[in-house]
Amino acid sequence: MPDAFAEAMDALTGPTPPDSALAEPIASALPVSGVAISTLGAFLGNETVSATDTTAARLDEVQFDLGEGPCWDAIGQGKPVLEPDIRQHPLGRWPAFLDAIRHEDVGAIYAFPLFIGPLQLGAMDLYSTEAKVLTDKHARQSAAFASVVSRLVLHKALERAGEDPEALGETRYSRRTIHQATGMVLAQLDLPPDEARLVIQAHAFATGRSVQEIAEDIVDRRLNFSVRDSGIEDSR
Repeated sequence: MPDAFAEAMDALTGPTPPDSALAEPIASALPVSGVAISTLGAFLGNETVSATDTTAARLDEVQFDLGEGPCWDAIGQGKPVLEPDIRQHPLGRWPAFLDAIRHEDVGAIYAFPLFIGPLQLGAMDLYSTEAKVLTDKHARQSAAFASVVSRLVLHKALERAGEDPEALGETRYSRRTIHQATGMVLAQLDLPPDEARLVIQAHAFATGRSVQEIAEDIVDRRLNFSVRDSGIEDSR
């Protein structure tokens, strides 16, 4: 019998991962009714990247409009927010969100944060029409999907902004500095090399500076990505 999780991972990590249909393979591998993937916050803005159906998209839209809901909590807390029975949810939490979706066919919501190192990108929102608990196995699989999707979302955002995620270190003179900076970010955040490079490029994009300038700041220890309560340390 085919492994639905493995097949979905293959679809997401293959040479031609889905673009606007990112949510489709995830929904096919998990016991949920729908999936939406969105960017949230100041870095990439509020936007639905992919949704399997109108209800999933609607859940995103309501959270964008109201500034509250499981996706906001997931990205703010940096951990999944699992609500197995939305109808029995305490009214003190997300009151406007719950009121806005009271007529939607939604019984449970599970939100997983999208992030790479210190970069908060957005959230992956799963819903079920029935109230149900997400098992530990499916929660782990969802978190694995969110990790892969985080990289795909950031990669696509940089491409749309006119940046080339594959071009880091391509010039003769910048390669050594960028390579060294990548190694330092890798150590600071315990990330694989490709994600460490994305963090450098994303910070350059967000601050309106060049990748070379960011790399030089990292190597000269003016910029440290180690996660602290105060955020990224920039001593420039």
